[in-house]
Amino acid sequence: MSVALHTLSNGLRIVTEHMPGLQSACLGLWVNAGGRHERVEQNGIAHFLEHMAFKGTHRRTPLQIAEEIEDVGGYINAYTSREATAYYARVLKEDVPLALDLIADIVLNPAFDPSEIDIERGVILQEIGQVADTPDDVIFDWLQGVAYPDQALGRTILGPADYVCGFQRDDFIGFVAEHYGPGRMILSAAGAVSHDDIVRLAEAALGHLPPCGHPRPDPACFTGGERREVKALEQAHFTLALEAPAYRSDDIYAARIFATALGGGMSSRLFQEIREKRGLCYTINAHVGSYDDTGMMTIYAGTGAGDLPELVRLTVDELMRAADELSQAELDRARAQMKAGMLMGLESPSARAERLAQLVAIWNRVPPLKETIARIDAVTLDHLRGHGAAMVGSDKAAMALYGPVERAPGLTQLTEHLAA
Repeated sequence: MSVALHTLSNGLRIVTEHMPGLQSACLGLWVNAGGRHERVEQNGIAHFLEHMAFKGTHRRTPLQIAEEIEDVGGYINAYTSREATAYYARVLKEDVPLALDLIADIVLNPAFDPSEIDIERGVILQEIGQVADTPDDVIFDWLQGVAYPDQALGRTILGPADYVCGFQRDDFIGFVAEHYGPGRMILSAAGAVSHDDIVRLAEAALGHLPPCGHPRPDPACFTGGERREVKALEQAHFTLALEAPAYRSDDIYAARIFATALGGGMSSRLFQEIREKRGLCYTINAHVGSYDDTGMMTIYAGTGAGDLPELVRLTVDELMRAADELSQAELDRARAQMKAGMLMGLESPSARAERLAQLVAIWNRVPPLKETIARIDAVTLDHLRGHGAAMVGSDKAAMALYGPVERAPGLTQLTEHLAA
């Protein structure tokens, strides 16, 4: 594998990784503009804009976009997160120039036809409705909102329906002008690609973009709080979050190993104690999500109304015990899970391209795999327990509950228990 990084004169970064033996490639543009870059009145526009990329450009109709990529057996898609929007395609190696041309076209030249805006508005409203009918999607939005109240990072990616109903052509043009500059874009490609060829194609398609400023979002502050919605559902849905490290923190790998040992697999403490020994749930897990300046360790479980109080109590007890009692064997197992998951996940060009873009966005370089593995291996048991104790000892937590949750203990009770 060979990673190469190049920056055009206008600030656009290009990162590639050639993967010998492959006949396909993935490439895309990752733009540092997501939900947390929106003002309050713009909430949902980054996601809406992502949809509009496929609704026609000045050169192609929506049908032509779909036909051109599928005529060569390719695949094109996009997603919006809280910190980025990505537009990417997977094609055979001979069709890489077509894919790059398509991606550049839909990102730089969207037509924003008012009739297409209205059509896609209806699609997004259906998407919002679908999420509202999915409790284990809704509850994570609520948890984000109570963790970061009155902040861009706490708002939903889809935005409220009334905002979506109000966005017009000039709103999209304004958001693009403010955020879609070359210095905030990363062109990433992996698989059957030549770095020199990608740079040459990118210079032709993207090199003309003028440099622009890099407005930063407001700093995030994990505040914590509780949201509880009682509804007649089959299951009670429970989430609990504690603040975790940001991407660049020295504690990031300790946090991820801790979450893996706590609730990252079938051998984890939460799974064994709450599901296997007591049969209180079907699903329970813990994971860490990180951002530029903050992060969250989130625990999720779904259970019956009658079992919810015991499940919540046991979850907090296991969290506290993990901070005090995690063993070397648990550390070694979680570490092995992390390394294997990372390496297995990098066997596809799509995963490689996404990883390259994310690393360049965080570090402005691509740390070698051996460097990342060394950082994982460097986490000691004392470091792990110390991190767990500091996280559990915080007086800030966030909790969201949905369904028949009347009997669940409140957040104040849980935080008092954690502090005991």
